Order: sequence, then structure tokens, then C-alpha cells
Amino acid sequence: MAATLGTRIAEQRRKMNLTQDQLAEQMGVSSQAVSKWENDLSCPDISLLPSLSDLFGISIDELLRGESQKIVQVLPEGERKDLNKMLLRVRVNTAQGDIVKVNLPLSLVKVGLEIGMQLPEVSNVSALKDIDLEAVLRMAESGVIGKLVEVESANGDNVEISID
Repeated sequence: MAATLGTRIAEQRRKMNLTQDQLAEQMGVSSQAVSKWENDLSCPDISLLPSLSDLFGISIDELLRGESQKIVQVLPEGERKDLNKMLLRVRVNTAQGDIVKVNLPLSLVKVGLEIGMQLPEVSNVSALKDIDLEAVLRMAESGVIGKLVEVESANGDNVEISID
């Protein structure tokens, strides 16, 4: 049986270690509304879909259809974006409920590497300090875009790294 919108909302909420009450508070609705969504008794208002998908770190299309875009693509040389217009996105959802989103222009990453910059430890997620930014930059220069890494640690922290 195909997953429903309600089951996808419940799955994403659990993935972020949120209770129905916490999701309701972040979305500005009642916990009963979230329960109805997850049990397919009603659907979120269309105006909530962008906020809901942003909170979950997925596209609206993925939220509604359950289909994700290609995780990683390698663009041919003629179709590659200008490095100065690309972003390194790091998203951290900690088991404690902290959500950290870092969006850095790749041009800034490149300059930062020249002066020895590293990604700092964010919300006690030490995995970020082990990211090889030079390798990420080389991948971007080679035309790689999309979600590069998605890690869920044993303690429930989620880290996603993408280039767009």
C-alpha cells in the first residue's frame, strides 16, 4: 500500500524527534490537528505546506507525493552552475530538538579554506568538524549537486549536507 500524506508527516516528525505537540506548536496549529493529519482524517492547510516541508527539510513535492528528487547529480560541463551562485547547505537536527541550518555561498567556503576555515561544532554535533570542505568544493567544481551526505547518529542526531 502506498504511503499517505499522513504517514509521511508522521514519519518526518519522528525522524526529527518531535512530538505531535511540538510539531503543532511550530506550525501554529493544535495537536489535535496534527493527529488528524497523521491519521488521514484531514490535511494541512495549503498555506502550511511550505513551512511544513521547510521544517522537515524536504520539498513540497516529496511531502505530497513521497517521491524525492535524485539525491546527487553530476552536471555536464555545459550545464554547470557558476560556483559563485552555489550554496553549501548543512542541516542539523539534534536528538535534543535543536534545528540548525547553515547556508554558505561556495565562494565564501573557497575563500575560507584559503585561510584555514573549518566547519565549527554545531549544537554539540562533532561530526561536522570531520567534514572535508576541500573535497566538497572539488565535488562542486566537478559539477556535483544535490544531497551529498545524510547521517543519523546512534544518539539520534541527523546531519544533511547538500550543494545547490
